Amino acid sequence: MKNYVIGLDYGTDSVRAVLVDSENGKEMASDTYYYPRWKEQKYCNAAINQFRQHPLDHMEGLEKTIKGVVEKSGIDGKTVRGICIDTTGSSPIAVTKEGTPLALVEGFEENPNAMMVLWKDHTAINEANEINELAENWGGENYTKYEGGIYSSEWFWAKITHVIREDEKVKNAAYSWMEHCDLMTFMLLEDQDLQSFKRSRCAAGHKAMWHQSWGGLPSEDFLNRLDPYLGQLRGRLYEKTYTSDEVAGNLSAEWAQKLGLSTDCVIAVGVFDAHSGAVGAKIDKHTLVRVMGTSTCDIIISSKENVGDKTVKGICGQVDGSVIPDMIGLEAGQSAFGDVLAWFKDVLSWPLDNLVFNSDILSEEQKQQLKAEAEKNFIRKLSEEAEKIDIFESLPIALDWINGRRTPDANQELKSAISNLSLGSKAPHIFKALINAICFGSKEIVNRFEEEGVKINSVIGIGGVARKSPFIMQTLANVLDMPIKVAASDEAPALGAAIYAAVAAGLYPNVIEASKTLGSGFEAEYLPKKEEVKVYAELMQAYKELGAFAEKSTSHKISKK
Repeated sequence: MKNYVIGLDYGTDSVRAVLVDSENGKEMASDTYYYPRWKEQKYCNAAINQFRQHPLDHMEGLEKTIKGVVEKSGIDGKTVRGICIDTTGSSPIAVTKEGTPLALVEGFEENPNAMMVLWKDHTAINEANEINELAENWGGENYTKYEGGIYSSEWFWAKITHVIREDEKVKNAAYSWMEHCDLMTFMLLEDQDLQSFKRSRCAAGHKAMWHQSWGGLPSEDFLNRLDPYLGQLRGRLYEKTYTSDEVAGNLSAEWAQKLGLSTDCVIAVGVFDAHSGAVGAKIDKHTLVRVMGTSTCDIIISSKENVGDKTVKGICGQVDGSVIPDMIGLEAGQSAFGDVLAWFKDVLSWPLDNLVFNSDILSEEQKQQLKAEAEKNFIRKLSEEAEKIDIFESLPIALDWINGRRTPDANQELKSAISNLSLGSKAPHIFKALINAICFGSKEIVNRFEEEGVKINSVIGIGGVARKSPFIMQTLANVLDMPIKVAASDEAPALGAAIYAAVAAGLYPNVIEASKTLGSGFEAEYLPKKEEVKVYAELMQAYKELGAFAEKSTSHKISKK
């Protein structure tokens, strides 16, 4: 009898399920669900970088997509042997003692602070600064040293501290907090007990300052100095963590009935999307896997012997077992990648949205047709025109910090900037400058790893940007001066999650062996064009100079007085 596994991938805008034949890695079916409440931007306020999501979006998406892949494939649901869930992160949410999301409790249904605090929420900048100051000066262990030495407002403790200081009701009602990948895993289990639940090593190590050398999470003394609530919370969290090839539990009877599966189906420990994406792309030593979407996550694995006790400065953590068990996973990334281009599209769309699509001259049918045509062609046309611009032509220089800087050296207070504009700077010129900027930001990450002694021989790109934009990928190859392979799967993170599920279900002995059979092949390779590499190196220098100026000049705030 055939055996199948399911990988469930929660992205920023949607959740995707992939059903995989565990014998040969064939993707039998996939299904996608776009979050309706998120699409309306409920509970969000972009002006203050507040981005929250309702857990109902995630629960409804889970049911719809898993049922969808089972129905599309026509398989017997009893042959699904395992499920693993990957999510964005750090994306914590307040829960009750029973593990119920606070947003599902009466009185909190519309409270943004009871929602999941999405990875891109930067409302906790002050709290992150406070954590860094304390870690550096309190006289004890510097708990940020395995997190690149700088704690970010995108991460677990900063976000919790911000919410509980802002909202007394949430503070008093929140028994504990869970990362998104842990919450969704927990919800599927038959045996639900928060104290014994297996939390994700990936999430805890990279975002919550968990490390074996100091016995798990930061000490109660350290957390009390931030806020007494955090010291109390520590005892309601966890000490041990688990890698995603391990079994968290079995599918509950309730969910088995809903989904048409069996309670024999095992649920693997949860994981972050970038880490499962690296597994789906067959990550190997000295290979940088770039998960390229709204933001990027950059993943490398290294043996314990190579890394030893050395800590890499300014990245998003190095954690034993976060990608491949018994190897060190290192993570970096950009707070905005596709989001940089999406921002520019929104800026250029303003006249369309506010003038053309509101015009009384056009019929509703014509407006809808125009909207569809613009949506389909917007980025494609800009890319075509930008690609035609001679590389030696004078271009604007831009920074990719439209949502702050994740790495190297996290600083979410930074803002983007554009220089070298002239009357000849048209939309395609600015678009090309923005593409250059996201590639230069990528180069800064590669440089940091190599400066810190982490060798990179090759690069793999996964995600929508990697597969859909040859222009961006060729530019990236030129800027990095490295060949870049593109994974063929549309759903590499979900595929990686399915690989973890296959190991947890006992179908493979370990993640490496499973990924050899089930991991994605490659559909394209971009080689650097030597004649352009030198030009991009010169433009990169201009990017660095603008960045140095912007760090000093653009982070000031205008007084309301």
